[in-house]
Amino acid sequence: MTGPEPAAVPGRRPPGTTPQPPDASVDVPDGVHEPDVVHEPDVVHEPDVVGVPDVTDVTDPADAHASPPRRGTAVNATPTVPHQTGALPAHRSPDPRPSPADAVSTSADPLDHPDPHTAAQIAGVENLLRCWVRETGMQGPGDGTLRVPLPSSGTALLVPVRHWSPTGWHRFGPPRLAGAPESAPPADAVTVAALLAREAAVPAVDSDDTSGSGPRGGAESRGGSGPADAMAGADAVDLVARVADSVRRTALFLADRRADPADRPDLFLSAEQALLLGHPLHPAPKSREGLSEAEARPYSPESRGAFPLHWMAVAPGVLATDSAWTEGGRRVPADRITARLAGPGLPLPEGYAALPLHPWQAREVRHRPGTAALLDAGLLRDLGPHGPSWHPTSSVRTVHRGGAPAMLKLSLALRITNSRRENLRKELHRGVEVHRLLRAGLGARWRAAHPGFDIVRDPAWLAVDDPDGGPVPGLDVMIRHNPFAPADDVACVAGLVAPRPSPDGAPHSPADGAPAPYGPAGSAAHDSTASPAYDPDGGRPRTDSGRITRSRLAEIVTRLAARSARPVGAVAAEWFLRYLEQVIRPVLWLDGEAGIALEAHQQNTLVLLDPAGWPAGGRYRDNQGYYFRASRHAELDAALPGIGARSDTFVPDEVADERFAYYLALNNVCGLVGALGSQRLADERLLLAAFRRFLATAASGPGRLRSTLPARLLDAPVLRCKANLLTRLRGLDELAGPVDTQSVYVTVANPLHS
Repeated sequence: MTGPEPAAVPGRRPPGTTPQPPDASVDVPDGVHEPDVVHEPDVVHEPDVVGVPDVTDVTDPADAHASPPRRGTAVNATPTVPHQTGALPAHRSPDPRPSPADAVSTSADPLDHPDPHTAAQIAGVENLLRCWVRETGMQGPGDGTLRVPLPSSGTALLVPVRHWSPTGWHRFGPPRLAGAPESAPPADAVTVAALLAREAAVPAVDSDDTSGSGPRGGAESRGGSGPADAMAGADAVDLVARVADSVRRTALFLADRRADPADRPDLFLSAEQALLLGHPLHPAPKSREGLSEAEARPYSPESRGAFPLHWMAVAPGVLATDSAWTEGGRRVPADRITARLAGPGLPLPEGYAALPLHPWQAREVRHRPGTAALLDAGLLRDLGPHGPSWHPTSSVRTVHRGGAPAMLKLSLALRITNSRRENLRKELHRGVEVHRLLRAGLGARWRAAHPGFDIVRDPAWLAVDDPDGGPVPGLDVMIRHNPFAPADDVACVAGLVAPRPSPDGAPHSPADGAPAPYGPAGSAAHDSTASPAYDPDGGRPRTDSGRITRSRLAEIVTRLAARSARPVGAVAAEWFLRYLEQVIRPVLWLDGEAGIALEAHQQNTLVLLDPAGWPAGGRYRDNQGYYFRASRHAELDAALPGIGARSDTFVPDEVADERFAYYLALNNVCGLVGALGSQRLADERLLLAAFRRFLATAASGPGRLRSTLPARLLDAPVLRCKANLLTRLRGLDELAGPVDTQSVYVTVANPLHS
């Protein structure tokens, strides 16, 4: 941004321009100079696709040979995917003929069931089964029915397989207990959770066994008698309660969104609000322990919630803060930024700093002894709610306001997925430290290599210390640069691939072929054309307001295919290849050149889309998710003396390797492959073959990168993978304790070797 220095916190770009990384000659967030970006028109005239043979000519996807898809004008056309050399797999739409393990996949999607509670139950069951299959190493069935042994309960689950995914994004039908009468209803999510928790408490006979009969694959098991057994029982009860809470909240989110499915004009926020079903490999992704019914709607991104912030005034003697936020080359203190964000009328005492809090956190934290003592002493003053409304993003605790120069990452003691989400002091230091490191020259080198990618900076923070100088937990806020205008088409990858009631999908009625709900066979409840439907929580009548459940990525790919008259599979493959170049290659560059591995899972990764919907760049966000390699300590310290001293960011290379492989390869890229496959947009085997070729160019040849991850992914037959179900059953908090013991990791087969 050029021109005179603004009087307030920095302004915005012209609406609709694609956000780009900050120019090296100016500070962030002031002065964001955007390079010109050539966008494709909404209506794209495609040249003929070169060398895309029909998949029937290919015996093994890994041996498929085809030229990369090309776009632009037919004259002097050049590959749109740089560095991608060698043959690529053939791409086409998925074979409509189901395989034995996909035998029921042509029926209506159970997530489209018109009763939102039934759809939520199905989503909850699928999540649990996906977790169990991955974390126990179960193999796909040959007959279309997965048998899950339950020896501790003397039975088994029989699960129809709608789609078996090489990357773990399986789709299942309602499971039934082996030997149960045909009139018995399917097992609901709470039943499945309780049964699996019983199995997880049984010690594994052989830790290397991956037969699927218990928690295997390299994770230690806990069982037996005594205190450990009692703890396991308590954790199992906790899991079941959280699964029930997650399903209940998911049903409410689906009902609300089906009634109003249209995306909002702020495209970034719409993507943040799209994760109605949550993490597909977490047992209770929408559980929010401690959030009341009245609080759920305003505080939930899935409900498009909004609320004014709660403000406290902090006396200078107990204020802890740091800022590398600059305007016109001048540092701006964090408390000045928050005062501007509060707007006029905040009754802030002279000399005090304005501290924004989440309203839920403000109510909870004031009763803690440390906070109460500061309030009693007048060192903290409660100013109450004030100012315009802010919107929760996908993390729930980070809030966004369209047009504001900053987002705020607030402390929130709700337990969401695996953690209570309160900021830690080392994480606050980490965000500012990374911003300063990038400003010290690393950012300029990164932009020269990959001008379309950057980190969403966290350059300032405020917190509270007690009179002795110790941190007061729960009173911390990270100030995050907001580089996005409302019209910028930028989306977190998790939101882009998330199934949700589609604005383009017409409502359907039960007669449209909805699958049977959770009711006895032969009854009105089981009959998909009958009403009212069975509801395990009280017999609520089924509504007829269901909509087709689709992701925004599915809408983009099918629209691009229709406009260009190309197969959906070919378009999905090109979208995937562009994503690898625009988003994944820059992350690998940072690891290789600087020794910084990013925790780039799908929710932390943002993709910038051009007007046609193709990937045009990327961003990473999260002041928690950095792994500085211990082997690179000297060169990082030379770039920024003292780095890591307060942020506790250096880890052994082995830990960085494990986490980087999981977050970038398994969660991010393989998760994208799984989404495209499970949504029937592409053949996962062909996308995995394309990913192997991408990694081969990154590991050797003219496009070689210094990161060791590409070679590791190509060579390793197994990888370490976070086990969210077992993490939850162990009662672990991912934000507490040493980084290498915060979660349960298991050994899984490398999908690139499948």
